[in-house]
This record gives sequence, C-alpha cells and structure tokens, in this order.
Amino acid sequence: MEILHIEGTKSTPEIIFDPVSGVLSMSGESYPENSFEFYRPILSWLARFSAVYHGPTTFNTHLSYLNTGSTKCMMDILDLLEESHLAGMIVAVNWFYDEENHRAYETAEEFREEISVPFTIIPVSDEP
Repeated sequence: MEILHIEGTKSTPEIIFDPVSGVLSMSGESYPENSFEFYRPILSWLARFSAVYHGPTTFNTHLSYLNTGSTKCMMDILDLLEESHLAGMIVAVNWFYDEENHRAYETAEEFREEISVPFTIIPVSDEP
C-alpha cells in the first residue's frame, strides 16, 4: 500500500495515512461541499489498510471544525478503527483540540463515548 496524502484546503483537512508506520493523521477543518464524496477514498483506503496491516495503529486528529456530513464520516472512520481494535489489533486515537475551543473538546468527548478504542483528548495551546 502507498501513503495516502491529501493536501488540506480551506474546507478540507490534510490527510496523511502512512501504511508502514501505522500512523494516520488528519488536521484542519472539515466542511467540504460533499463530505461523503471527499471521505469515500479515505474510508476505502482505511478498509484496505485494516485488512492487511496488523501492527499498532495510531489515529492522530486535530480538526478544529466538522460539519454534519464530516461528523458522520468521522464516525465511519472510528468504526473501522473499532473493528480492528475488537479483532485484537493495537489501536489508539489521539484527538488534539485547541484548548480555547470548547466545542471541539465536546465533539471529541462525544466521539470517545461511542467507541472502546483507547481515546486520548489532548489540549493544544497557541501560546509559545
């Protein structure tokens, strides 16, 4: 498998999924006009990855905003990671959020409640 790298835009996150290290990263904002179309290749890549990769997987995300469609797609991503976790794979989620953005924290909390994967919510400060 090759690295999945999608450059971020104003309305879509940067995606870097590395099949060698097992580190999957997303950052930015997510409010594409068609969330399902944007996330389709990401979900497809992750499904193929989950079928062949059996090492530790870490999902790092720092999304400051998700629209409704992106929230559904994020749940689909987390569900795929949950399936790997339940199959005995080592999976961890690190959800970074700007400590001033209380809604981002609440969003992370809602996702954490939906899955059994080890899920760490990490505040990030803009202060130097």
